[in-house]
Amino acid sequence: MRNPVWAWLFCVSLTAPATGQPDQPLQNWHQWRGPFANGTAATTATPPTEWSTDRNVRWTVDVPGQGTGTPIVWGDRVFVLSAKPTDRKAENPPQASELSKTVPPDVYYQFIVSCVSRATGEILWQKIAIEEVPHEGHHPTHTYAGGSPTTDGQRLYASFGSRGIFAYSLDGDLLWKTDLGDMRTRYGWGEAVTPVIQDDSLIINWDQEEGSFITCLNAATGEPRWKTARPTEVTSWNTPLVTSFGDDHLVVVNGTGKVRAYMLSSGREVWACGGQTVNAIPSPVRFRDNVIAMSGYRGAMAASIPLDSSGDVTGSKSLTWQYHSGTPYVPSPLLHKDRLFFTGGNGNILTVLDAATGQPIREASRLSSARNFYASPVFANGHIYFLDRNGTCVVLSADSLDVVAVNQLNDATDASPVAVDQQLFLRSWTRLYCIAK
Repeated sequence: MRNPVWAWLFCVSLTAPATGQPDQPLQNWHQWRGPFANGTAATTATPPTEWSTDRNVRWTVDVPGQGTGTPIVWGDRVFVLSAKPTDRKAENPPQASELSKTVPPDVYYQFIVSCVSRATGEILWQKIAIEEVPHEGHHPTHTYAGGSPTTDGQRLYASFGSRGIFAYSLDGDLLWKTDLGDMRTRYGWGEAVTPVIQDDSLIINWDQEEGSFITCLNAATGEPRWKTARPTEVTSWNTPLVTSFGDDHLVVVNGTGKVRAYMLSSGREVWACGGQTVNAIPSPVRFRDNVIAMSGYRGAMAASIPLDSSGDVTGSKSLTWQYHSGTPYVPSPLLHKDRLFFTGGNGNILTVLDAATGQPIREASRLSSARNFYASPVFANGHIYFLDRNGTCVVLSADSLDVVAVNQLNDATDASPVAVDQQLFLRSWTRLYCIAK
C-alpha cells in the first residue's frame, strides 16, 4: 500500500504557511499526534532535553481562560484553543440531567482561538468563535476546551464540540462555521472533539450517550458529505485515525463497543473489532498494514488489526496479535519505528511492545519521577518525552530507556508535548511554554 504520509506531503507541499514562505509539512505539527499521527516528530526536530522554570524557557504566554487540548504548529505560528468564563449571567441557566454528576455553569463562556508567534510568544491574533452558556458541566480534571485544532496549511479547523465547528484562514478570518448539535456526555463529564483533515475532507467523531455518529464535512465549505450512525457507541473522547487503503482511505475510530473502520469516500463501515474497555479514549495508530487500537479503563486491551479486514473480526484468528496488560486509559500510545510505548491506566508503569508481534521487549518499568498522565508521549531526536499532570517531564533515551533528564514546570499539564525544529511546546491549563536553548 502507498504511504499515507508521503501522499499527504505531496499535496500540501504545494501550499505555503501564513507567512507566505515555503515550508515543509513534516516540519510542522498539524494535528494533535503530530505529522505521522503516532506521536513521532519529524527528523528535523531537536528540542532540548533539559529545562526548568528559569532555564531553556524561551518564552511563556498566558492563554485566556482554560484549555487542555494540545496546540498545533504550522510555519511560524502556534494555534491553541481555550474557554473563558465571563461575568454575563445566563437568562435561563441550564439544569443538570438526572444522570449528571456535574453542574452546568450559570454564566456565558467565550470560546477562543489564539494564534501565537513561534519566535516571540506574541499573540498575533485572537478570535472569540462564540459566546455561549454550556449546557453541561465537565469533569473536575477537564475543561470546556479539550479538543485540539488541526490545519492543512490553508485553513485552521477549530472544534468546540456542542458550540460548533469553525474554519479560519491562517490570518484569523472566519471562513465558515457549522453546528452539529448538543452532545450529552456520560455523567456530564464534558467533551473533547478533535477534527481530522485529509485532503478536502474534515472528519469529526461525535460519540455521546445517545445518537452517536461520525461525519465528513467539505473542508472548504463545512457542508456535510456523509454521516454514519454509531448506534452501539457511547461517550468516548477519542480522535479518529485516517490512513490510506488501496485507492481510498480508511477512517479508524476507537470505541467502547468496537473499533470500527469506515471508507473515507462514503462513510461505509468496512470492519469492526470488539473487546475494548469502557471509555476507549486512546487513538489508534498505523503499523505497516495494520491498525493498533487499545484502551485501559477498568481492564486492558490492545489489538493489531489488519487494514484489509472485513466484517466483524472480534476474537478472530485474523487479528495479528492481542495484548491484555498495562494499556492506557487517557493517553494514546507512541509508535516509533517498530516499537510501541505506553503507560498503564493513567499511571507511570511503562510498557514497550514489539509492534509486529505484540510481545514485550522488556519488563514493564516504573517512571518513578512522574505520577499520573493525561498527556501522550512524544518522540523527538532519539528521546521520548513523558509529561505528567503536574508539569514533570521525564525524558528517556528511546534506545536504552535510561532516564536522560527530569524536568519540572510546576504547572497543570494535560495537553501532549509538541516538538518542532529546536522547540518543544508545552501547554498548561492557562499558559503556553516554548522550551528552547
